[in-house]
Amino acid sequence: MGQIFETLMLVCFGLSWPFNIIRSYRARTAKGKSVYFELLVFIGYIFGLTGKFISGNITYVVAVYILDLLMVTADLCLTLRNMRLDRQAEEEAKV
Repeated sequence: MGQIFETLMLVCFGLSWPFNIIRSYRARTAKGKSVYFELLVFIGYIFGLTGKFISGNITYVVAVYILDLLMVTADLCLTLRNMRLDRQAEEEAKV
Protein backbone atom coordinates (compact mmCIF):
# COMPACT_ATOMS: atom_id res chain seq x y z
CA MET A 1 0.00 0.00 0.00
CA GLY A 2 2.91 2.35 0.77
CA GLN A 3 4.21 1.99 -2.78
CA ILE A 4 0.87 3.13 -4.17
CA PHE A 5 1.05 6.35 -2.18
CA GLU A 6 4.70 6.85 -3.07
CA THR A 7 3.80 6.40 -6.73
CA LEU A 8 0.91 8.87 -6.42
CA MET A 9 3.27 11.43 -4.86
CA LEU A 10 5.76 10.96 -7.69
CA VAL A 11 3.01 11.18 -10.31
CA CYS A 12 1.74 14.43 -8.79
CA PHE A 13 5.25 15.88 -8.84
CA GLY A 14 5.83 14.45 -12.30
CA LEU A 15 2.69 16.02 -13.77
CA SER A 16 4.01 19.49 -13.05
CA TRP A 17 7.36 19.06 -14.81
CA PRO A 18 6.13 18.97 -18.43
CA PHE A 19 4.43 22.35 -17.91
CA ASN A 20 7.61 23.74 -16.40
CA ILE A 21 9.70 22.35 -19.25
CA ILE A 22 7.44 23.89 -21.89
CA ARG A 23 7.44 27.23 -20.08
CA SER A 24 11.24 27.19 -19.81
CA TYR A 25 11.59 26.32 -23.49
CA ARG A 26 9.24 29.06 -24.66
CA ALA A 27 10.34 31.78 -22.25
CA ARG A 28 14.01 31.70 -23.26
CA THR A 29 14.85 33.40 -19.97
CA ALA A 30 15.87 32.09 -16.58
CA LYS A 31 14.32 35.00 -14.71
CA GLY A 32 12.22 33.66 -11.87
CA LYS A 33 13.93 30.25 -11.95
CA SER A 34 16.24 28.84 -9.32
CA VAL A 35 19.03 26.47 -10.31
CA TYR A 36 19.53 25.66 -6.62
CA PHE A 37 15.90 24.59 -6.26
CA GLU A 38 16.13 22.35 -9.31
CA LEU A 39 19.40 20.85 -8.10
CA LEU A 40 17.84 20.08 -4.71
CA VAL A 41 14.89 18.38 -6.40
CA PHE A 42 17.32 16.44 -8.61
CA ILE A 43 19.33 15.35 -5.56
CA GLY A 44 16.12 14.39 -3.76
CA TYR A 45 15.15 12.05 -6.61
CA ILE A 46 18.66 10.57 -6.58
CA PHE A 47 18.33 9.92 -2.84
CA GLY A 48 14.93 8.32 -3.40
CA LEU A 49 16.32 6.03 -6.10
CA THR A 50 19.34 5.20 -3.97
CA GLY A 51 17.04 4.23 -1.12
CA LYS A 52 15.10 1.92 -3.42
CA PHE A 53 18.26 0.18 -4.61
CA ILE A 54 19.84 -0.08 -1.15
CA SER A 55 16.67 -1.60 0.31
CA GLY A 56 16.33 -3.94 -2.66
CA ASN A 57 12.79 -2.65 -3.13
CA ILE A 58 13.02 -2.30 -6.89
CA THR A 59 9.47 -2.12 -8.23
CA TYR A 60 7.53 -0.11 -10.79
CA VAL A 61 8.03 2.93 -8.55
CA VAL A 62 11.67 3.10 -9.73
CA ALA A 63 10.43 3.75 -13.27
CA VAL A 64 8.43 6.75 -12.04
CA TYR A 65 11.47 8.06 -10.15
CA ILE A 66 13.55 7.78 -13.32
CA LEU A 67 10.91 9.50 -15.45
CA ASP A 68 10.66 12.37 -12.97
CA LEU A 69 14.44 12.59 -12.77
CA LEU A 70 14.68 12.84 -16.55
CA MET A 71 12.13 15.66 -16.60
CA VAL A 72 13.97 17.57 -13.86
CA THR A 73 17.18 17.11 -15.83
CA ALA A 74 15.54 18.47 -18.99
CA ASP A 75 14.24 21.51 -17.15
CA LEU A 76 17.62 22.07 -15.49
CA CYS A 77 19.33 21.98 -18.89
CA LEU A 78 16.81 24.49 -20.24
CA THR A 79 17.37 26.74 -17.24
CA LEU A 80 21.12 26.69 -17.85
CA ARG A 81 20.52 27.44 -21.54
CA ASN A 82 18.25 30.30 -20.61
CA MET A 83 20.82 31.70 -18.17
CA ARG A 84 23.32 31.74 -21.04
CA LEU A 85 20.76 33.50 -23.27
CA ASP A 86 20.14 36.06 -20.50
CA ARG A 87 23.88 36.77 -20.23
CA GLN A 88 24.13 37.17 -24.01
CA ALA A 89 21.18 39.58 -24.04
CA GLU A 90 22.75 41.62 -21.23
CA GLU A 91 26.05 41.83 -23.11
CA GLU A 92 24.30 42.89 -26.32
CA ALA A 93 22.39 45.55 -24.41
CA LYS A 94 25.68 47.00 -23.14
CA VAL A 95 26.98 47.53 -26.67
